[in-house]
Amino acid sequence: MIKPTFLIILDGWGENPNYEGNAIAQAKTPVVDKITRFYPQTLLQASGISVGLPWEEMGNSEVGHLTLGAGRVIYQNLPRITLSIQDGSFFKNESLSATFESTKKNSGALHLMGLASNGGVHSSLDHLYALIEYAKNAGVGKIFLHLFTDGRDSSPQSGEKVIEEIESRIADDRLVTIASLSGRYFAMDRNDNWNRTEKVYDLLTLGEGKTEKNALETIKNSYQANITDEFIEPTAIADAEGKINTIDEKDSIIFFNFREDRARQLTKAFVLPTFLKFKRKKYLPDIDFACMTQYEENLPVRVAFPPIAVRNCLGEVISRAGLHQLRISETEKYAHVTYFFNGGEEDPFPNEERILVPSQTVSTYDKAPEMSALTITEKVIREIGKGKYSFVLVNFANPDMIGHTGNLPATISAIETIDECLGKLVPEILKLNGTIFITADHGNAEELTNPRTEEADTEHSAFPVPFWYINSQNQRRRTESEIMEGKNSVKGILADVAPTILASMNLKIPPEMTGQNLLEILK
Repeated sequence: MIKPTFLIILDGWGENPNYEGNAIAQAKTPVVDKITRFYPQTLLQASGISVGLPWEEMGNSEVGHLTLGAGRVIYQNLPRITLSIQDGSFFKNESLSATFESTKKNSGALHLMGLASNGGVHSSLDHLYALIEYAKNAGVGKIFLHLFTDGRDSSPQSGEKVIEEIESRIADDRLVTIASLSGRYFAMDRNDNWNRTEKVYDLLTLGEGKTEKNALETIKNSYQANITDEFIEPTAIADAEGKINTIDEKDSIIFFNFREDRARQLTKAFVLPTFLKFKRKKYLPDIDFACMTQYEENLPVRVAFPPIAVRNCLGEVISRAGLHQLRISETEKYAHVTYFFNGGEEDPFPNEERILVPSQTVSTYDKAPEMSALTITEKVIREIGKGKYSFVLVNFANPDMIGHTGNLPATISAIETIDECLGKLVPEILKLNGTIFITADHGNAEELTNPRTEEADTEHSAFPVPFWYINSQNQRRRTESEIMEGKNSVKGILADVAPTILASMNLKIPPEMTGQNLLEILK
């Protein structure tokens, strides 16, 4: 008889010591309370740099499931690039170095273009400054900045201070010049408004459009005309001799945005040989073009920070051991227990089976807080009765999806539904001498009221998430001090879950998994 190992993800279930606005604390959860009394528990950090997100950023379902399945921290673009600057590897980046060498070989100029913003969503000024430093140290003779103003992920008139900061950084540098400004409305469209992209392309390649003598004055004049950062007209900034510095064939371009979606259109206008969205008056077929990250597959560009391949994730290791596994969730989280948990692999591994339970059709889930949790539970119990699966991954979406509505009573009901499901599921697994790990991908339902404003909070939280370890061997009544320590001590991160599961299954932890085995802690 196969003794199954379960990972049950309570999506959006965090641990918050505060009672106000905390649907989990206010719900009646006799099953979870019993689990806490009789089985070991600790807390896991599920946000910020511990899951590869920018520092202090709340966790999310995609990154949470990716980290849970990978058993390592997969740094997202912003912290990945920032950390490379800090450790010095940025200044050895082969793609960037090749671009600089191409620029010098062609006796051309380097054009750095991207969003000039402190918003941290699409780009980083620190990345821009590092590029300038790297290019100068590499011997690039002339650097032109084509800056896109924000006003969407930052305040509408924050661009003035940003441009002031950039100008102060390059004030005494004769090699670096601001050559143009464009609002992101034009430069970073992602909705096939190609007329906007064309306007920026023509400015950058031909100098067509408005011309001003000073970047800062351009912004101030726009504000006086009630035009905020996002909508600043594409404008060339003439140099001291009145020259407009456009992009020529012998030059090179680095697009320093790290987020992909709003960089694609302008990139395609430059690099695609067959481009039909608008007629390019000046096409540069041999332009050397580099991107910070992969904006899209198969673009003819250099990529400084290509996607990280996730090898030997939990599902792959289990599959390679010849074991059968099951993934089950409802529609809302199906991609998370399959694609994201498998490190970005669409297709199932050998011996991996999947069950999709349809989510209910309602306008908002607070109208059906039970969602499809009971159906999932019934299907899981039926499936494990077949004695086939060594590993089962279950996601209950309720805490997250109802939490996003900000409806406290409905979220309390959702939590009580999950407790009911665990009450049915856990005993059935224990009958098979199975092992159960219960955790979450991030917090949400534990903070539905903003503690500062007392308004409804519909976002994820940065609170840690619980991690329970349940089997017949470790059942014993916990002391009050043990319970309090388990509910208050953060002793791991989400990346520790996969190696812990492999250790419990007596499977070798691959070297790619840098997470820690927490079995010694969970006693």
